[in-house]
Parts: sequence; C-alpha cells; structure tokens
Amino acid sequence: MSNVLTGIRVLDFGRYIAGPYCATVLSDFGAEVIRIEKLAGSEDRYITPLKEDQTGDGGLFMQMGQNKKGLTLNPMKPEGREVVKRLVKTADVVVANLPIETLEAMGLDYESLKAIKEDIILTHGSAFGDEGPYKNRVGFDGLGQAMSGAMYLSGSNGEPRKLYGPYVDFTTALMGAIGTMAALRHRDMTGEGQVINTSLFGSSVLISSVSLMEQAMLQLNRVGTANRAQGAGPADTFKTKDGWVLVQSLGWPLFERWTKLIGEDHWLSDPRFKTDQSRGDHNEILSERMAKWCAERTTKEALAEMDAVRLPCGPVMSPQEVLDDPHLKAMGQLTEIEYPGFDKKIPVSELPIKMSKTDTKLKRRAPTLGEHTDEIMKSLGYSSEEIADLRQKRVI
Repeated sequence: MSNVLTGIRVLDFGRYIAGPYCATVLSDFGAEVIRIEKLAGSEDRYITPLKEDQTGDGGLFMQMGQNKKGLTLNPMKPEGREVVKRLVKTADVVVANLPIETLEAMGLDYESLKAIKEDIILTHGSAFGDEGPYKNRVGFDGLGQAMSGAMYLSGSNGEPRKLYGPYVDFTTALMGAIGTMAALRHRDMTGEGQVINTSLFGSSVLISSVSLMEQAMLQLNRVGTANRAQGAGPADTFKTKDGWVLVQSLGWPLFERWTKLIGEDHWLSDPRFKTDQSRGDHNEILSERMAKWCAERTTKEALAEMDAVRLPCGPVMSPQEVLDDPHLKAMGQLTEIEYPGFDKKIPVSELPIKMSKTDTKLKRRAPTLGEHTDEIMKSLGYSSEEIADLRQKRVI
C-alpha cells in the first residue's frame, strides 16, 4: 500500500496531545516526523507512567510518539537556533501548540520560519487562538470542556462534571491534521505555505454548538442532567443486577421498539412522548421505567433483549473490560509494541481509519529520549566532532 504523505517532513515541537497527535496522524499517513524535545525530556513524555515504580516513559508519549524519530534540542541557545534553521530548511511542516511568545523566542513564529523557507507550513495550536482577550492564556483540555458549556450540561444537582477522556485535545489535533493536509494540497497547487491556527476553545465550542444554538434561539437555560439526554428518551445509563448499561433511544422507530420491549406500547399514543424533544422533556418518567426493567435483569440479559429488537445499547465497561473485549480484538485497533525498559508489550492504539489503498498502520514505536539525535544531526551536515561539542554544551 502507498503512503500519501511520503516525502513530507514534519517538525513536531508540540506538547501533550493537541500538537503531538496532529503530527502523529500525519506520520500515520507516511510523513517523516521528527519530535523535538527538551534535553531532559518534555513533560508529556512522563505522563501516566507504565511501571509500578512510577518512573520511565509514560503512556501518553507511547501513543503520541508512535511512528516518529526523536531529537533532543535546546533552541534557546544560539547554536540551538542554528540547528532549528537547518531543520526548517529541510521541512515542509512545523507543528507547535505553544504560546505565540514562546514561538517567537524559539524562532518558530511564522515570519521567522518563512524567512528560512518561503513555502513552510506552520500548524499552530493554542488554548484560545491568536485573537481576542484570551489569546495569551494557557490551558489544557479541561478548560475547553469547562468554558464551552459541556461540563455544565454534563453535571447533576448543580455540580459540573468533566469527561475523563481529553476529547477536546484530540478534536483539536484532528482539526490541525486536516488543516495541514489541506495546506499541503494548497501548496501543491500554488507553491504557497501558510499558517493553520487551531484552538482548544474553538474545538470545544464546535462540539457544543447545537446546545449553544438552542440557548441562543430559545433561552431555555438548561441545567445538567448527567448521563440523561435532554432531547430524547429513554437515553440514559441504567443499573442492572451486576453492572450498568447505556441505552439510546432517538427517533420514533426506536421509541416504538422500546415501548413494545418493556410492555408500555400504550405510550405510543401519549402526547407527552410524541417527539424526541417531548420525550426529553419527560425523560424522568421514561428513565424511571427503564431503570425498573434493567434492575430485573443482568447486564447480559438486558443487552440480549435490547439487541434482539435492534435498540442501541451497550455495557458501561471498565478499562480492563475494554482490553478484554472480543470485538476490540477482532478490529485490531490495539497493537502491542515492545519498548526498551519494559518486560511486557504495551497496547497502543492504531489510527482508527482503515483505507483500501493507503497504509495507515503503526510502523514504529515511540522513540526513546533523543534516540535519533545523531542520525538527524548528521543528515543536517554536522560532523561527529561538532555533534560531540554540541552535546557537551548541552545544546543537544
């Protein structure tokens, strides 16, 4: 299979998820990605340690660093700035989710990059974008969840609730990857580079946009209802004899199947349940009835009966149950990799896109700290003596 970004070089100055995973997606499509880290390792290398003694490279870097080469560099020193210049001359894309002041200090702002290579593409992610009163603020995924209405509407009894998984970060990373590939296509057509700006706040607002539209138009001032949907029903989590299940009944056909399943088909003529929204407005009644039905069954029994009538449902699974799930294994979504210093293989997620003519499979584990520094420096024209001198000066 071909790799559509073969021949494209990406410099990944990113941190944590939004920048690094953008570069990871590009690497999955064949780009050569060089991850540039601090000499002691960037902070995100050590997040979620996978050893009992809580040391060594962590799970976040294992996922973000796949298919990349690793270079350590201090770009704040004059010699480091020269290395940056040489790298940029060989690159097509620079990815950096850093504050604009930091980019300028490192010589990675667009004007500085463009002076080195006219058609360079800069993919710049930040917490709040480069315009507006919040542009200089820093932040993580949680700020996007908090400031988009999502945490407010996901809470209950007046207490907001953040989703454990960093969905805002990953959405921002994907927006960056899409924008970068579009910019590469634009460059093919015109010869021009450009800047792609993404933000956590922008991504979070996109995800919450329907709720924001409703508020703008109807001023309903909804409050949080935890797992219970506000515009359909029954759509909630329910306790069974031995666990929990999620049920999602959206649209009349599914509501009809559900009423017949639980023996309440007289509700089909009840005006309270005529539309998705009216069912959402009376969701406490529907959830209470479904809770009773689920409480009388095991998770396996409840799922089997709902599956039989094609009602969307699923078990609420622990991380271990996810790892043990037979369908996940059949999909091949997780690939077990060997990594130096670990005595067992680590399950890393593949890109969840499969293409019939393009290879998106994981090809290389994440690099150890500075693993490819010498190789990359030699490719830039540095001699072994110069590399040793730069290492002694703590530039690389």
